Amino acid sequence: MRALGLALHAVGTVALGGGIFLTGQIFNLQEHWPGAILLWAIGASLSWWVLRDWLQATLAALLIPAWLASEWSVRTEHLTGSEQVLLQFLTLLAITYLSARRGEDESNFRRALAWIGGLALLPLTAVLAENQDWIWYSRPALSFSFRMTGYIIAFVVPLLTAWLLRRKSAAWNVSFAVWVFAVSVCNHDVFGELSVYGLCALGAVGLVYWGLQERHPERINLGVAGFAITVITFYFSPVMDKLGRSASLVGFGLLFLLGGWKLERLRRKLVARTVGGAI
Repeated sequence: MRALGLALHAVGTVALGGGIFLTGQIFNLQEHWPGAILLWAIGASLSWWVLRDWLQATLAALLIPAWLASEWSVRTEHLTGSEQVLLQFLTLLAITYLSARRGEDESNFRRALAWIGGLALLPLTAVLAENQDWIWYSRPALSFSFRMTGYIIAFVVPLLTAWLLRRKSAAWNVSFAVWVFAVSVCNHDVFGELSVYGLCALGAVGLVYWGLQERHPERINLGVAGFAITVITFYFSPVMDKLGRSASLVGFGLLFLLGGWKLERLRRKLVARTVGGAI
């Protein structure tokens, strides 16, 4: 019965959002649309405060960042550099959520956050590395006050959340915050593109090492997948363009077969070390 109650309460909170947006549409309310997400987030937060329900807490953990992201997007819609700040915030928040699990605390809420962060991390990192928002010279740049506000949202909010979730172990999150900033500011000329690939590979290796240190195989799996995606993307972009068609296809086949086989063997050994072996 408790599981049924949790599910029905969650359905009610989800329906609250639909009701808020539907009300605005029925009455043709010309309002600031992120305000609807704010009301939804407040409803989820109040539900969590009353019910102490991990599903309500998870919904609040999704809706509060969604409100911050939507507010930032609307207020900086026509300003150059706004997308970069938004991607920094979402990527670092995904890393924070991924790191929510701790050995002594395996609550459902922390597992849910880890799933959310794990599903979002690789796509967000790919978009962050390829973001070219800065090339829109015709758009006015972010003002100093806007940029500082954006950096506070993008870095302080996720790191404060990481401290609340992990306390002293949040030092890992600070390291990845530096990595997120470095990936986002690399230029997209020849040397900048190579440095982006190098930083992505470094981040993947760091994620694997983090998983080993804290014995969480999901971070190892994500790190190995991120490293494989980085290598494949690097092969398709700078390397494949310099080879002939037949040579590039042969090389791609060898990369898939031999590289994939060796990487999978390494992944299994590393995951096995998180189960029982000493690091």
